[in-house]
Amino acid sequence: MNKKSDVSSDMKKIGIFINESFLHLIDMKDLGSEIRSFTGAELICSSDQVHVMPKDIRAAKPNEALDCLLVFGGDGTILSAIDFSIESSAPILGINSGKLGFLTDFSLYDFSRYIPRLFNGCKHKIIERLMLETCVKREGEIICSGFALNDAVIYKGLVSRLIDIKFYCSGKFVLETRCDGMIAATPTGSTAYSLSAGGPIISPEIEALIVAALCPHVLSVRPMVFSAVDSLTFKMAKIYSETMLQIDGKNVQGLIDGDLIKVKAAKQKVRFISLTGKSFYQTLRKKLHMGKI
Repeated sequence: MNKKSDVSSDMKKIGIFINESFLHLIDMKDLGSEIRSFTGAELICSSDQVHVMPKDIRAAKPNEALDCLLVFGGDGTILSAIDFSIESSAPILGINSGKLGFLTDFSLYDFSRYIPRLFNGCKHKIIERLMLETCVKREGEIICSGFALNDAVIYKGLVSRLIDIKFYCSGKFVLETRCDGMIAATPTGSTAYSLSAGGPIISPEIEALIVAALCPHVLSVRPMVFSAVDSLTFKMAKIYSETMLQIDGKNVQGLIDGDLIKVKAAKQKVRFISLTGKSFYQTLRKKLHMGKI
């Protein structure tokens, strides 16, 4: 899934997306001037963020194509920028100004060191990452749908009682369990909520789907890995309060008994730019301290 490519030095339109809580760390006027010192590209932001941008950074038009999208923040900011990336067909370059920054390529402090590589013809990697397409069916009708880079999560909410979920893979019954909820995750999401629930770490170069139960009633219910060609179905068998479907950490739909949550690999992928060339395993050692005593 990793593809080497020559960086174009004649980029015409560059997107900017920022975690607004970090605006005290970044002078957007200085940032724009620095980017323009390497290229004459027009700087464009999401229409939701035009109010925090200098006047010379305009809002994107609907479905306007961009050459790349610079995202300043942490992993949550990148998840928030996914819709902008897909709508503009722009690969994401993540610059970490948050905490963990697992999906980012380098830190804000290294911006001046690495950003010239984006415009001077250096080779870089375009990394395509699998996404999930999720929908909720109620009495045969789709009432909610969305895309996730990390995961789709069914969660029981505030009530202490467990919920009952029946799980199917490509129409075949897998298991029924009482639990706090279920996670369906991508390889990208394997280092997020799924990992906290005991799921495996999977390289983003592998196309697979992970299913992990949250605090299952019996220990024999273990995380499982499925092919990306499979379709997953979770049937709400018995719940006691408004259980919630969360997509990439956001509550999107309340669930009731009988609802079907269907999850599959999306045709659309998210593209990331890597200028540093660091591997997934370098990131694991640095961010998760893997192998350290």
